[in-house]
Amino acid sequence: MWCIAKIDGEYRKRMYRILKLYFEECNPKYPIICFDEKQKYFIQDLKTKIPMKPGSPEKYDYTYKVTGSANIFVAVDFKGGVRDLTVTDRRTKKDFALYMKHLVDNVFPKAKKLRIIMDNLNTHTYKTILETFDFHEAVDLISKLSFIYTPKHASWLNNC
Repeated sequence: MWCIAKIDGEYRKRMYRILKLYFEECNPKYPIICFDEKQKYFIQDLKTKIPMKPGSPEKYDYTYKVTGSANIFVAVDFKGGVRDLTVTDRRTKKDFALYMKHLVDNVFPKAKKLRIIMDNLNTHTYKTILETFDFHEAVDLISKLSFIYTPKHASWLNNC
């Protein structure tokens, strides 16, 4: 763990909380959901590939041109066998809040509270939800969410 300068009390507290959750039995009313997102680029090769032929593999160059991008949100309840993937144009606070609402309303509608393990990205906050929805809707949504953050430099604890 070369990038972790010090494993302090806060690091241990977050790590052990997540590890303890992973030992719990499956509970559909309180699912444990690993959440992550990733920006992906659409690329175009700049040089024509040389096709494979007998005795010679395909040859291609690593130069490319970025032609666009998209964001992928992923939520996995590995104990309940549920996974959801949603593609958005961007990865904004509003996109995050809308995805959390999607999880509550559409993916886990019978759950009382979603326990969501995720990293510390600045959009991953309850404040984001308050900024996106009207107050009563935001409070109702937040009451159904519990955000559990991985320690800094420990996103490997998130099983997504």
